Amino acid sequence: MNDDHELQRGWPVNVSSERVELPNGKTLLLDVVRHPGASAVVPFLSEDEVLLIRQFRHACGGSILEVPAGKLDPGETPEVCAVRELEEEAGQRAGRLEALGPIWTSPGFTDERIWLFAGHDLEAVEHRPQDDEVIELVPMPLRDAIDMVWSGAIHDAKSALALLQAAHQLGRL
Repeated sequence: MNDDHELQRGWPVNVSSERVELPNGKTLLLDVVRHPGASAVVPFLSEDEVLLIRQFRHACGGSILEVPAGKLDPGETPEVCAVRELEEEAGQRAGRLEALGPIWTSPGFTDERIWLFAGHDLEAVEHRPQDDEVIELVPMPLRDAIDMVWSGAIHDAKSALALLQAAHQLGRL
């Protein structure tokens, strides 16, 4: 008997209740948030300076510091999404995009996966935030951004991990 059923279909996620058989043989009903995936980019203005964004996030109760990011459109690759989001949110085009690896955001209840990138050799383009995006550009030294991760001033997990991964690949951690 299949007890799986969709609880809500929305944008950008769907929520469903799914009957799952666990590796130990137990069966239970789990609510799962299905997400199309996303990309996030650490934009490097120079070897020592990054461009973060301060974005209003209603669910978080205000504005938070983060790296440019957004969900994949249907059929879009993580690389194409990263390029698009960097242009829309930060007004920058990367001459070189370096993959930092994918992450699961909250595997206890969602299949959302975010591909992390570092963007180098940036060129300014038109800043095109979407209607629901309230964004302030915040350039800062990479060292300051990393210090904000360690102090807890950057609360956003994807941004914290992307910054740490990028700093590590540059030999700064």
